[in-house]
Amino acid sequence: MMQELDLSSVYRLLEPGPVVLLTTAHHERANVMTLSWHMMVDFVPPLVACVVSQNDFSFAALRATKECVIALPDSGLAPTVVAVGNASGRDIDKFAAFGLTPMAASQVAAPLVAECFANLECRVIDTRLVPRFNLFVLEVVRAWRDPTRSNPKTIHHHGHGSFVIDGESLRLESKMP
Repeated sequence: MMQELDLSSVYRLLEPGPVVLLTTAHHERANVMTLSWHMMVDFVPPLVACVVSQNDFSFAALRATKECVIALPDSGLAPTVVAVGNASGRDIDKFAAFGLTPMAASQVAAPLVAECFANLECRVIDTRLVPRFNLFVLEVVRAWRDPTRSNPKTIHHHGHGSFVIDGESLRLESKMP
């Protein structure tokens, strides 16, 4: 038997990707925000769509510079990731406040995050859905991974302060890349 689910909870079922950090740099000021509203759009070149609210401090920087970095933290950074998401770059330097190390990227002005196991340098290629949905389409132009970290566990937001850490892996034959 099925029980009706409140429509405001649907996102908790469909939130598939890991929680990431999104960095921007504008007017020589770097910022980092927590982001869980993103999805892959295409494989080659890799395209990612993400929703950045116009209320977020990073929104203006992303819109003006049309570039960012998506940094992937592992589960050990979960408390920091949540703290970053609970603060505003309008008020503080979040890199300094939360002990994150900005590193120079090669293709964009936004910094990589040294503590993350992977960093994706991105350029905004489509903003047509920004006015209506705050949805940016990004092209990953350079990708970095820390080779010393094998099998990092990512965190996934399930809403209302609830997170899941990647678990057991399953390998099945697939024709997808």
